[in-house]
Amino acid sequence: MAPAKSRKPRLALVGSESLKGKELLRILTAKKFPLASFELFDPDVEEEYSKLSQFRGEAKVVHALTPAALEGLDLVFLAADEKTDSRYGRLAAEKDYTAIDLGASFSADPKVPLIVAGVNDRTLRKDKPPLIANPHPATILLSHLLSTLGAGFGVARAVSVVLEPVSAYAEEGIQELAEQSYALLGSTALSKKVFRDQVAFNLLPHTAKPERNGFSPLENRVAAEVRRVLAPAPPPLSLSVILAPVFHTYSIMTHFELRRDASAADVEGCLKANDIFRPAPAGEAAAITPASVAGKDHIHLGPVRKDPAIARGFWIWAIADNLTVGSGLNAYGIARALFGGA
Repeated sequence: MAPAKSRKPRLALVGSESLKGKELLRILTAKKFPLASFELFDPDVEEEYSKLSQFRGEAKVVHALTPAALEGLDLVFLAADEKTDSRYGRLAAEKDYTAIDLGASFSADPKVPLIVAGVNDRTLRKDKPPLIANPHPATILLSHLLSTLGAGFGVARAVSVVLEPVSAYAEEGIQELAEQSYALLGSTALSKKVFRDQVAFNLLPHTAKPERNGFSPLENRVAAEVRRVLAPAPPPLSLSVILAPVFHTYSIMTHFELRRDASAADVEGCLKANDIFRPAPAGEAAAITPASVAGKDHIHLGPVRKDPAIARGFWIWAIADNLTVGSGLNAYGIARALFGGA
């Protein structure tokens, strides 16, 4: 339940050692979010004081996780494993705290609000939901892009090719890409534990068995999430996901058709007006790459290119770090929508 507006919230992070947990910890430290207290929990901790971390320059004990330990808190970020996040997300209403799930445990549940901060977060403070789902990183990027363009010109339809990083598969995905790269360069045996096929120096159009419509579970998930976030009138969106041999960032090439006439300069001006975007400076479009964007806090854009073959059609290249913009910053934005703050 959201506290009174004048009171600083009591926050907690479950899963402080996960990739998403570490990034959220960094963001909350850097943003100076006003809070009454902040506690860290880890499902692997069995003995108090057996694990320490840091927050805002001070040592913090990582506590053992129990339902009773979360009672009385205002906001709990869930960034642990799926089983833990699912359990403590479902306990939110009973234990009287608000939970933000940074994983995928509740993203398909129509009863749980799926929120992209700055796009569909307006009713959070009024509705006070006990559980909120943080969308997939590609959903966050595409929702910002399509909502901004929709408000400026209307979007008739869009088609996106999404390049997925190996960090989407946690530390294990990062390790497998690194090990395969070393193995191929050293002509040694190739290990395949996380991915069915070689990922190093390669592109994988499928990492899971397609569903009945021929698209992967991830492709169907992102398309469904974008429709929910942009409801009640989402533009038609078709997308395909390809696993790329990069450690971080989602890179998305999108072709969109507008409902009103506009020039490339008009579209760029519309996007530039939204602070979430960082358009490439003139003459530096080639610098917008996964390597240059990793770890940064905005959605970085290449130049808008008008399609000469399709009226009102345009192409744009957009990249965002999946742990910053695609996870931690969105969760932080949801916290701000609930409780205010800097």
